[in-house]
Amino acid sequence: SAKFTPLPKMAASIGAVVCRALHSRRHGKFLSIGRGLFSGARCLVAEGETHFGFQTVSETEKGEKVYHVFESVAKKYDIMNDSMSLGIHRLWKDILLHQMNPYPGTQLLDVAGGTGDIAFRFINYVRSQWEHQIRQKLKSHQNLSWQEISKSYQEEELKLPGGSQVVVCDINKEMLKVGKQKAQHLGYSEGLSWVVGNAEELPFNDSKFDVYTIAFGIRNVTHIDQALQEAYRVLKPGGRFLCLEFSQVNNPLFSRLYDLYSFQVIPVLGEIIAGDWKSYQYLVESIRHFPAQEEFKAMIEDAGFLKVEYRNLTSGIVAIHSGFKL
Repeated sequence: SAKFTPLPKMAASIGAVVCRALHSRRHGKFLSIGRGLFSGARCLVAEGETHFGFQTVSETEKGEKVYHVFESVAKKYDIMNDSMSLGIHRLWKDILLHQMNPYPGTQLLDVAGGTGDIAFRFINYVRSQWEHQIRQKLKSHQNLSWQEISKSYQEEELKLPGGSQVVVCDINKEMLKVGKQKAQHLGYSEGLSWVVGNAEELPFNDSKFDVYTIAFGIRNVTHIDQALQEAYRVLKPGGRFLCLEFSQVNNPLFSRLYDLYSFQVIPVLGEIIAGDWKSYQYLVESIRHFPAQEEFKAMIEDAGFLKVEYRNLTSGIVAIHSGFKL
């Protein structure tokens, strides 16, 4: 017998399509009626289903499973990143900050950044920029006493210069807990705050931040398009979107070696170091489901961003995507 979609479920599906269309419209992306109807039809067919690695699961189930993955790996997250990437993830994140090139006074939102890697780099970078400005200023005043020079540094020693702020937003409380512990241990406090929040429905006002970053997090979001629209919403006009994410390797030979390493080595490392094979098996599989560079670029443009471009790192193992709210 034919299977019919229950009316409440069908109504919810239609409602979701209409809400997303209105949501997109509010952010300046006008959807045609035909496109909306097509999307609605597609949603009615595949309502509630998505992927979790190579498994097909309900959208609710994916959210729960992803939460459990990061809850499980939180305490070993940093050491596993070093082990899996042979430490190269640190270089990738450094490149992201240099591409951002934040100035004193920058307001940054780092989404899915629970352990603080991007936030701490941001603070270091802004402080470095400020110290450079101070040195340049002092060089032009050769007659200052030692006391005056010392005072110039001490006045800003404990706070981020120019009123810079970084907000770390993560849906997972365990990841945030690890980040807060690291911040306390490393001495980061001023200009840094931690917020529990969902990338698909950020708990911030419109046009609040200068820069939005998300590093190795967006592929775990159930509705990537909604996360991108939220990024657009919370950025100020002129604000910048930056995403560091695993991508598609562009060298065939290297791609085969990378696949071999990913599926044969990384889950084993997960078992040995974190006692968790399944979570790292999922992380490897989730990379293969993430859109390739050009496809993701188009998604960012669909969210309303302009001047969208990407930069491949390490033969495309990861890519930095950039766009502006203009």
